[in-house]
Amino acid sequence: MAAVTSVRGPGEVDGRDADVTTLLGMRTRAAAVVVAVHLIGVAAAALGALPGIDPPIAPVLALIAHSACVVALVRVHGDPMPLRWTVAIVLTGPLLCALVLWSLPVPRDNPLQTWPIGVCAGVVTFLCVRGRAWWGWAEYAAVVGVTAVWVWQTGQGVATAVPLVTPAVALILMGSFFALAIRKPVADIFRLRAETTLRAAEEAAAAASLHERDVQLTRLDELARPLLTRIASGEPLADDERLACRLLESQLRDSFRARGLSDVSSAVRAARSRGVDVLLLDDRGHENTETVDDAIVDAVVAALENPAVEAVTVRLLPPDRDSAASILVDGVDGPRRVDLPHAVRGDETPRPPT
Repeated sequence: MAAVTSVRGPGEVDGRDADVTTLLGMRTRAAAVVVAVHLIGVAAAALGALPGIDPPIAPVLALIAHSACVVALVRVHGDPMPLRWTVAIVLTGPLLCALVLWSLPVPRDNPLQTWPIGVCAGVVTFLCVRGRAWWGWAEYAAVVGVTAVWVWQTGQGVATAVPLVTPAVALILMGSFFALAIRKPVADIFRLRAETTLRAAEEAAAAASLHERDVQLTRLDELARPLLTRIASGEPLADDERLACRLLESQLRDSFRARGLSDVSSAVRAARSRGVDVLLLDDRGHENTETVDDAIVDAVVAALENPAVEAVTVRLLPPDRDSAASILVDGVDGPRRVDLPHAVRGDETPRPPT
């Protein structure tokens, strides 16, 4: 089943599967291939332009940092992108530019040596798509500032910086407009999906409730109609009919008070027919639908079938208790209590009270 999402505000959707990366397929195998090809291309450009760079480790470190940013952009959940990841990416861009630019020879030996400026523009574009347009523009402004300081310190002049930073502006503008155009429809899509999922869950719950009601009405009709018809006739009831009424009343009470012990209903009816006072309690909570362990059922049946008992109280305990159930037996030897564990395996099967 698809993850249920919740809308926190206009254009802001929360959920591991409810963000723009899901709609654009950024976590698919195809996207992974595109990311791999991109990183291979950037690595080829960076390593191919190593001659003349001092120290040569600078582009390698920058390449590792850029790879981490790209992977975070496509893998980190959340829409908009979580702030801590956004800040990390925004700070990484100008730092890796500074790391590479100040290691370049002047004049440059290869135009590919300024590759960090272009790849930072690509990261900024996807930051815009991930809902962090203003942070993306701030990152690129910092990259421009780093580039300007570098050309000024190296005496290259403004004419050198302009062609390095200007072309990427068009790419970032395109990413910004794309984000403005797609983010509102994305929020609407996931909001409608969440509403549809919620509506389907409500309809399923209502259908299950109606089905359970029909089952209980049918069962009640089968159990109670013959005796009610007999009572309505106005004729005095025989002793066995009075006993049948008392047993039916207790059985119906057990069906509400101890639904988890329905497997022992036959043994309970037989014990009550012999005059044994039987009390069944299920205190596990209304939402607990786990079946009762077979060892517990066997222990309860053994206690009920013991001819020496006069009263039996069986209680299924809450889940936070050390024991799963308790059986209190009152007979000729006095009261005795047995606690049954949650999981019974092998030779740990509890001995039923005798």
